[in-house]
Amino acid sequence: MTTNKALRTAVWTAVAASGLASVSIGAHAGEVYTGIGAQGVMLGYAHPVSDRFTVRGDFATFGNRSRQQTEDGVNYDSRLKYSRFSAVGDWFFSGGWRLTGGITANDMRIDMVGRPDSATGNTINIGGTNYTYTAGDRLDVKIKFPSTTPYLGIGYGHHASTEKGWGFHFDLGASIGKAKVSTQFSGPSYTAMTPAQRAQLEADLQVESQELRDGVGKVKAIPQLSVGVSYRF
Repeated sequence: MTTNKALRTAVWTAVAASGLASVSIGAHAGEVYTGIGAQGVMLGYAHPVSDRFTVRGDFATFGNRSRQQTEDGVNYDSRLKYSRFSAVGDWFFSGGWRLTGGITANDMRIDMVGRPDSATGNTINIGGTNYTYTAGDRLDVKIKFPSTTPYLGIGYGHHASTEKGWGFHFDLGASIGKAKVSTQFSGPSYTAMTPAQRAQLEADLQVESQELRDGVGKVKAIPQLSVGVSYRF
């Protein structure tokens, strides 16, 4: 499933659920809410279906972030992008306390450009082999999390009420899924390589990718922690 299709799925699920809720239980007030947390800034809508169940849809993002980091002896200029839609249901087991389940449609990826360590001059180590690195060369690494993931969590707030006004909410949970890693080397140095040298480079890129996967593979979920306020109308 593409990211755009996943986003549309989450949006239409949330719209359909909130529409059904408004038809089936107009006595309970819907609410808009906002928050901030691990997934960035959030805006959403919640509507109770019954005293024990609420449906919600929201969008959260923290935009783009850039940083420099070193992984397996390679310096990387990294750019992280994250935004997500969610369509979830809340089951309340004690007052405003609830269990939450649903789906998130994610656009979460890390784009990394490798460069030589200043101590090594114009060489870069890929998979244990040193390669000459010129100004026009690029070592690109892409880390992408799944476009659609199940969500499970626990939280407080968004419960049914006929009273209008402000409220408080928080969520703690995770979107469950592992990232994929891909690597590519391009530029004048690659163009000048012989077929045998390119074959060696491809093998070294596989080693480099696996080393990165070993690190990323430990992350099997995207944490979701947020707090915020709501207004019931």
